[in-house]
Amino acid sequence: MQEFEIIFYDEPDGTEPVIEFLNSLDLKMRAKMLRTIQLLSVNGTELREPYSKALEDGIFELRAKVGSDISRVLYFFIVGHKAILTNGFVKKTNKTPSGEKEKAKRYRTEYLSREEQSR
Repeated sequence: MQEFEIIFYDEPDGTEPVIEFLNSLDLKMRAKMLRTIQLLSVNGTELREPYSKALEDGIFELRAKVGSDISRVLYFFIVGHKAILTNGFVKKTNKTPSGEKEKAKRYRTEYLSREEQSR
């Protein structure tokens, strides 16, 4: 099985929301999320709960939990065995905040149009 390339979405100013998010996490949570990202690269579209869950409209979430703390990183797939990590957050409620899902969709739209222009 071919490994999936993990790509960190970068905003037009060069900032990478997922990298910034990972750097904001404590050591244990960051290690757990990095391990989950590694699982995504190995398993790709086959990765399932408890590590990954489909949300809506082609947006998925990577899941990490340390004690009662829960972190999520949202992502989507593109052709060519690639997973684009868009944004991350610490989960405070049972539902994934719609603002975070909307941000992931906005980032995906921007990323895909940028890819289209570079061809």
